[in-house]
Order: sequence, then structure tokens, then C-alpha cells
Amino acid sequence: MTRTLRVAAAQFEMRAVDSFDAFAEQVRALLDRAGDARLVVLPELFTEALFTLDPDWQQHRIDQLTRIADHTEAYRDLFRTEAAGRDQWILAGSHLVATERGHENVAFLFGPDGQEHRHSKTHIFPAEAEWGTAEGDELAVFDVDGVSVGIAICYEAEIPEVSTTLTAMGAEVLLVPSYTFTEAGFWRVRHCAAARAIEDQVYVVHSPTVSHLESPLSPGWARASVLSPCDLVFPADGVLVEARTNVEDVVVHELDLDLLHENRRSGAATTYTDRGRRKDLYAKYDHVSL
Repeated sequence: MTRTLRVAAAQFEMRAVDSFDAFAEQVRALLDRAGDARLVVLPELFTEALFTLDPDWQQHRIDQLTRIADHTEAYRDLFRTEAAGRDQWILAGSHLVATERGHENVAFLFGPDGQEHRHSKTHIFPAEAEWGTAEGDELAVFDVDGVSVGIAICYEAEIPEVSTTLTAMGAEVLLVPSYTFTEAGFWRVRHCAAARAIEDQVYVVHSPTVSHLESPLSPGWARASVLSPCDLVFPADGVLVEARTNVEDVVVHELDLDLLHENRRSGAATTYTDRGRRKDLYAKYDHVSL
């Protein structure tokens, strides 16, 4: 029997809201559009929309963004309920969470049977330092209906070692929620996500945040996609499906995991195996590593 996983990349548009319920209503409407997808991926820090609950939000400084951490429990309750009620896995983007080390940018993966997994972003983007964000120190893969998934939040996709490690740990699908303020930033993440798909021979679900809100919040440039290696059995450009640009949208695609593993074995470019074939060569240059 063919092993498949139907995934959705949900491109959330941040809007000013006057209550958490209004935010939750928008989330539910977006999840409705994911239909029968077994795994839905939302974007990085789309919960910044909760910053607008304060009527004076435009008067605040960006370093006060951490106040959205006050909504962590309501956010968790929302997605626990939705995952169970929809019998669906939901990567609820990422959210700023207060920890003993400071605020961390944490991705939450909720399962239909009450599962709750967390991944704290290990490489914060330079601009995140302005919020005093701490970095996580752990990488892990998670089982979603027998498929191994890893999480690389935005800038983590630009650091090859993150995805290489996750793939070595067994990841077959990389989930990449992102929030990029410029078109250049979007393409950095998108091109790097495509490179990770090629070099690690994995699928990538890339879900960015859309925003047209005003300062102090940043704009969000987005075009969600599901990516594959570039090879004969996949689209030539590796794009399996792609959302519309800079509007709220959802794209759905069924991933064939058997096809992915066959591509690792017999594809035109077997990078999954070949990149580890010359470890002896790389070891000679350990002294020049960063």
C-alpha cells in the first residue's frame, strides 16, 4: 500500500482584531479551507495579530511584541480543540512563549489525539534580537501517521545544518513556517527551502505570513508552497503546488512517501546518499569549519 500524507500550507493574513475570539474565527475559517488535509501548516508568528488587541498598539515599540505571550494558553487551547475536533494534525505556526531563558519563538504541533509537540527556533533572525528572543537548543523529528516530520522555522531553513541534522534523524518532510518582511526575505527562505528539498531529498511545506498592517508591526511577503526535489518523477522546478501572492490562501497536496524513497535510491541526483559518501574528505577540513 502506498504511503501518503495529504498536507496543506495555510497562508494566514494578519489583521487587526478586537478580541481573541475574532482571531480564532479567522483561524477556523482558514482551517476549513484545508478540507481533508491530514496535516495543516500555519505560518511563523502569525499570532502577532494578537498584538492589535490593545487599541493603542500602533503607539507601542516593536520590543513590546513579547506581550503576545500573554495569550499562550488561549492559543494552545484553540489548537488543541481544533486538532481534536477536525481529527487533524496542525502545526500552529509559531508563537512567542515566555520561558526561564526569556521569550522563545516556539512552533507547536498539535495532534488529533491530544498530542502536543514543541520546537523552539534554534537560529533567530538578526531582527528578532530586538525583541530579546532566546534561541532553542534542541532538534527533533515527530511522527505524523507514520511519516517523520521535522520543523525548521524561517531562518532555520537558511542554515543547512539544521535540515541536514533533521534528515539524518529520519525526517521525510520539513515543515517551514516563515514570516519575511520583504520580497527579498521571502525568496531567501523559499530558495533555501528548495535547496533543502534537493540536497536532503525531502518534501518541504513552506507556509509564510501575510501582513499589510502598519508599524510597529512589519509587513509580510508570502507565497506558500509545497516543494519536492527537482527530478524526473517530480515537477522540473520542484514546485508541487503554490499559493497566490500576498493574500490569505490555502494550498493542498498529497505527498507520496514511497516515491520520495525511490527517488533517494534511484533518482538522477541521489544527494541524500552522496552528500554523506565523502565524510572522510570533509573530515580533513574540520579545522576550517565555522
